[in-house]
Amino acid sequence: MKKKVLYIGLDVHKNTIDVAVATGRANGKVRSYGKIDSTLDALDKLIKKLTGKDVELRFVYEAGPCGYQIYRHLRSKNCSCAVVAPSMIPRRSGDRIKTDRRDAINLVRLQRAGELTSIYVPSVEDEAMRDLVRCRDDMRRFERKARQRLLAFLLRHGHRYNGNRHWTKGFYNWLATVKFSHPADQLALQEYIDTANECSQRLKRITEQIRVHVEQWSRAPFVKAYQALRGVSFVVAVTVVAEIGDMNRFANPKQLMAYLGLIPSEHSS
Repeated sequence: MKKKVLYIGLDVHKNTIDVAVATGRANGKVRSYGKIDSTLDALDKLIKKLTGKDVELRFVYEAGPCGYQIYRHLRSKNCSCAVVAPSMIPRRSGDRIKTDRRDAINLVRLQRAGELTSIYVPSVEDEAMRDLVRCRDDMRRFERKARQRLLAFLLRHGHRYNGNRHWTKGFYNWLATVKFSHPADQLALQEYIDTANECSQRLKRITEQIRVHVEQWSRAPFVKAYQALRGVSFVVAVTVVAEIGDMNRFANPKQLMAYLGLIPSEHSS
């Protein structure tokens, strides 16, 4: 006997989840189920209530800051789940009303109509490496900002380094000779220097941790292979592998180029 399909749309937020339900029939009613807590226990209760004899549950929710915890939990319960990118959800022109309830209903309606495309959900291991790589990138940004603030502070007070490059041994030796007449300025200088140095130490520490964890990563052979390309360093190779993930999800090179945004766009009539 063929199972009945029940589509469930989830509009996930930090504390609550708006739920909408629709039957598998093309003209079936789409209704709002209400709100539940944004916890896995509340989700289990929802599954238990909606599960019936010969009923197949198909969940869909929008990718967001809450990550893939809900997806992995639903998959562990043998429930079908699709995660869709916000940019790939069709929007009606002129629709100026946006609420959580309407978003959940819209999700489930589009999913039933087959208008949504699921995104790739990385494995736990791949996501962990991606998080570490992105953490390193954040530390690099913090380091750049800290150095900019230090140089701006020095320039504002008329102190200019005459060397060819900043952040060298000669630059730090020069920094040690910079003196201010007021002790508050001297204290501010030292704090700027300490902040920049701390960010640099964090960056080095995270880079070393990436090297350690790559050796235990299942995609380590891909990282080594990419480094064989001219100009591809270790960090670049790890970033590419962590962000792209499984290459087998691309049927052809065109799909990969589209994912990377390296295809031309066209606007013609």
